[in-house]
Amino acid sequence: MTDTTRRRVRTEACRKRVRAFAGGQLVVDTVTPTLVWEHPYYPAYYLPLADLRAELETTGSIRHSPSRGEGVEYHVVIDGITKSAAAVRYPNSPIPELRELVRLDWELMDEWFEEDEPVYVHPRDPYKRVDILASSRHVRIDVGGQTVAESRAPHILFETGLPPRYYLPMLDLRTELLTPSPTRTRCPYKGTAEYFNVRIDGTEYSDLVWTYRAPVPESQKIAGLACFYDEKVDVYVDGELQERPKTPFA
Repeated sequence: MTDTTRRRVRTEACRKRVRAFAGGQLVVDTVTPTLVWEHPYYPAYYLPLADLRAELETTGSIRHSPSRGEGVEYHVVIDGITKSAAAVRYPNSPIPELRELVRLDWELMDEWFEEDEPVYVHPRDPYKRVDILASSRHVRIDVGGQTVAESRAPHILFETGLPPRYYLPMLDLRTELLTPSPTRTRCPYKGTAEYFNVRIDGTEYSDLVWTYRAPVPESQKIAGLACFYDEKVDVYVDGELQERPKTPFA
């Protein structure tokens, strides 16, 4: 395994089989992807040119990166399907590992697979861990000065780099205060989340609660449980008010 750092950009060889599809067509199929941490939060896949099944047509545009150099932008074309500005290469990058690789825009591909399992949002970070532990701690959630949930049977989700999340049985929430939200988000470690708004005394708190009805196999322990944004509510654990965490979700 190689691990290279250039101005905070780390690269690491990966042994997973990775495939991406667009319009039902296989765009890339490789067993030698490279993980590249373009920022600290999660990696991106950079893929060998030799494993690309699609054609690349230059857009004439350049994307400049202080760490990776000048990126040549391409359209991705396969069987009459064109994904505009969906790829970038750094053929003269100061990071040698990137020069023969291509980065496909994750959102512009229709499906991504690691081995034979679909993966959403971004590649899984091999250094991120998710632990879900059953607990008997007393958890109380207050919103706008009112208690909206109280449980002695939470599951606590510990995820690298994030504050603990308290997942509560739905029957421990004041469900009469909840209204369904159309918001849906995806997480590569947990699956697809559905959201609820909380309405108290005429004030609506949007997307304050979420649940994973059918999480990925690794996170089955939180199926059907409800979680609040600790950044936006008052959380008491065993009677002690918790400090609101500072995260990108705040």
